Amino acid sequence: LQLQASGGGLVHPGGSLRLSCTASGVIFDSLAVGWFRQAPGKGFEGVAGMASVDLSTIYADSVKGRFTITRDNAKNTVYLRMNSLNSDDTAVYYCAAGLFEGPSHVAGQYEYWGQGTQVTVSS
Repeated sequence: LQLQASGGGLVHPGGSLRLSCTASGVIFDSLAVGWFRQAPGKGFEGVAGMASVDLSTIYADSVKGRFTITRDNAKNTVYLRMNSLNSDDTAVYYCAAGLFEGPSHVAGQYEYWGQGTQVTVSS
């Protein structure tokens, strides 16, 4: 299984971005998926997760109401829509997938990881 993340970039405070992560080499709809981030000087944080079966979701408190995780199984792709971005959201974002039902934003549960995409929120 390979995961390819994209969509990061520079955005002004209050702006929006959509990250994408496409999987290859696996039956994607059997996987729980999630997004994580690593900000400078901060710990690795689970941002959002989505279950494989019932598509239920879970979010970190820091992003609730601003970020939305979705998936398109036909395209083997998971998305993270990020609205009302602020400087605290600046980080490298990673997508992940795992052979469990989910949802989860516990990194240790995921077996597969994308390469990371940089999101910078700055004026």
